[in-house]
Amino acid sequence: MTRTSLALVSILALLPRPAAAFCGFYVGEADAKLFNKASQVVLVRDGDRTAISMANDYRGELTKFALVVPVPVVLKRDQIAVGDRALFDHLDAYSAPRLVEYSDENPCEPRPVYPMAAVASVRGGMMEDKKGESAEKALGVKIEAKYTVGEYDILILSATQSDGLETWLRQNGYHIPAGASAALAPYIKQKLKFFVAKVNLKEQLKTGSANLRPIQFAYEDARYMLPIRLGMINADGPQDLIVYALTRKGRVETANYRNIKLPSDAEVPEYVAKVFPDFYKAMFAKSVADADRTAVFTEYSWDMGWCDPCAAQPLSNDELRKLGVWWLDEGQNPSGGRWGGGGVPVRVTRLHVRYDAEHFPEDLVFQQTADTANFQGRFVMRHPWRGAMSCAGADDYRRTTRERQSREAETLAKLTGWDLKDVRSKIDWIGGSSEDGDKTWYKNIFH
Repeated sequence: MTRTSLALVSILALLPRPAAAFCGFYVGEADAKLFNKASQVVLVRDGDRTAISMANDYRGELTKFALVVPVPVVLKRDQIAVGDRALFDHLDAYSAPRLVEYSDENPCEPRPVYPMAAVASVRGGMMEDKKGESAEKALGVKIEAKYTVGEYDILILSATQSDGLETWLRQNGYHIPAGASAALAPYIKQKLKFFVAKVNLKEQLKTGSANLRPIQFAYEDARYMLPIRLGMINADGPQDLIVYALTRKGRVETANYRNIKLPSDAEVPEYVAKVFPDFYKAMFAKSVADADRTAVFTEYSWDMGWCDPCAAQPLSNDELRKLGVWWLDEGQNPSGGRWGGGGVPVRVTRLHVRYDAEHFPEDLVFQQTADTANFQGRFVMRHPWRGAMSCAGADDYRRTTRERQSREAETLAKLTGWDLKDVRSKIDWIGGSSEDGDKTWYKNIFH
């Protein structure tokens, strides 16, 4: 999110075994912290029921913070709550694109191949009087409800004219950017309400935290969407939005924009482990550009009950309930165990979109698909065997490994746009430097 005076927030990373196998050692992740203007939204959906949790990276003065979100209905007090940012951190770590590593075995001492166990580690004052009520009426604004929830003072507003709503917000101390009325107008035409939140400084002091907690709310409506256009009017550049869509089953995608799955199982050079954040940011930026800046990227889609390899453990039932997954108790056995001995009936789809007004003229509209295949944005590095080798196949191993390293260099350059010559210069080539090795690898083949 931007750091301007008003945060108008949209609702808000022999020869080895094939890379397709989902086992290996987890060594790094590309989490939301890589993007310094990223907002995160947990979107729980089943039927027409929706529960939303929103976290943003606002870092300005708390007195100047405000949140304006279009909502389909007038929310009641018990439909609103404050959440725990730690839940976002856990969900982020669990679903983040990841780097995994494999190590070649000694080609001169072949051993039976057993599945490798995945190693789980994580690295990596709103007051009005009669005069105020009259002014609101003249501007076409109505306060439908008013609550204090945690550290937030919340209003639910309805409006009949965008200019009037903009004027009302300014008159009531909201520092809104120019162009707000044009952005608000489409939502007023759809007869949406406006969820408006300010920080209650007295209540904020009671939390003992300098950071704002996520805001949560739930409602029932046929529309399955996130309005992102408000997030553009005070933006100082493209915005990153990460959506964690939680459903009973089936991958979630956008219905009105192109959906692209992140490159996965691409083999990259060993040194990427040292620069994985830089690699992921470059790879994502190039993917966005290659898609003409108009696509939404799927970074992860998996049942919550397990993972392979794990970047973090799946969320517990209690954590899922706190995010609004209301159906967990529907079929749970009396002893509190899993459903029928199977997995948790929750699928998480992680979507990442980099948007601006020019390339994303419409709000995000979602749909749940019938696709239940597991997918993760996963990149693979393979360590060559560099120990002693004394067998007939040693030279062949060196040759094929160097060929593999060349392919890895080309893949890395293609994914990121980095200079291929520079990439090759950073590789620890098996059998010597890139140049010398290319000239001498065949020396003992025929002798």
